[in-house]
Amino acid sequence: MAGLAAVLFDMDGTLVDSEKVWDVSLHELAVRLGGRLSPAARERMVGSNMDRTMVLLFDDLGLPRRASAMAEAAQFLTRRTAELFRGGLPWRPGAAELLRTVRSADLPAALVTSTDRALTELALDGIGREFFAVTVCGDEVGGHNKPHPEPYLKAARLLGVDPADCAAVEDSPTGAASAVAAGCGVLVVPCDVEVPAGQRRTFRQSLVDVDLDLLGSLLA
Repeated sequence: MAGLAAVLFDMDGTLVDSEKVWDVSLHELAVRLGGRLSPAARERMVGSNMDRTMVLLFDDLGLPRRASAMAEAAQFLTRRTAELFRGGLPWRPGAAELLRTVRSADLPAALVTSTDRALTELALDGIGREFFAVTVCGDEVGGHNKPHPEPYLKAARLLGVDPADCAAVEDSPTGAASAVAAGCGVLVVPCDVEVPAGQRRTFRQSLVDVDLDLLGSLLA
């Protein structure tokens, strides 16, 4: 782990299997709007923030992008997803153990998610706030959401470290692209969608048995 300054974690699909929860609320919203969400559009939503998700949804359903309608839809999606989050979110394999390993080593960690703050706070009730020195949410990056590097750059700034000295843990093409663009070494553990190979990306099937030596090797 020589040179490893911090570990930056995505949330949905990486630490918790919450994409299945989003499946429920997104499909309910699509029906509410008079249509059905296509598998292709749902796949493109993985790793996206709320604004981008609304654009993808309305385009997929053939609906005009009226600001008032999209805002109402986003409010429904937030409320319904919050109800489901309160029921608890299942851990991804090995995620809880890795968080404890990072904490026990006194390495700073950040949560870097495209989910808005209100829903992230609900998720943190189950994940545990104590694992993260900082959290960066999808509504806190001035519209520069993943795959833009700003979410990971902001997390590194808040921690006072160089992004090049950080290991990022991601599950989606959007998130991996964001972390790579920020200069991080990335451990990719795909959940619901395939992630293409690329520079500074190391792949594992799960977080089981991931240790600090592996995270440190991502910086090489």
